[in-house]
Amino acid sequence: MLSKSIEEALNRQIKVEGDSSQVYLAMASWAEVQGFEGISTFMFAQSEEERMHMLKLVKYINQRGGQAKISAIVEPVLDLSSYKVLFKQLLEHEIKVSESINDLVGIALDERDYATHNFLQWYVAEQIEEEANARYILDKINLIGDDKGGLYLFDNEMKNFTSPITTGK
Repeated sequence: MLSKSIEEALNRQIKVEGDSSQVYLAMASWAEVQGFEGISTFMFAQSEEERMHMLKLVKYINQRGGQAKISAIVEPVLDLSSYKVLFKQLLEHEIKVSESINDLVGIALDERDYATHNFLQWYVAEQIEEEANARYILDKINLIGDDKGGLYLFDNEMKNFTSPITTGK
């Protein structure tokens, strides 16, 4: 059984994950319109992944005797001036999500809810990977600089992006 405070905190995280899905979806749409096929493919996949993170929380809350709450969708506010700015915002967003997960882990530990703490460890590991991926991509973007050929290759590689964390690269 979930305590009320854990249930409320998990429901707040549902919103964070849903908002994350929307952020990635907005980024994907912009990239697609700009002709960045690879970046848009990556962002659409990330949007779906964030939605799955949200659904995992919904199932957990409901299975533990709580009631998952699905909140309204809010339009993401983004600076869509360039692909470089887009990925900087992506990293900043993932850092905020990590902070939210860490806060949630703290609440679970404070309440001695070890089942929820254990459940959240998957999210902790996922956020380490998400932040590392964003930093890796930004490093690649910085290497490209203003080279159009490099941008073309980068965009093409983003179609099949594989995390260097999970592949050990």
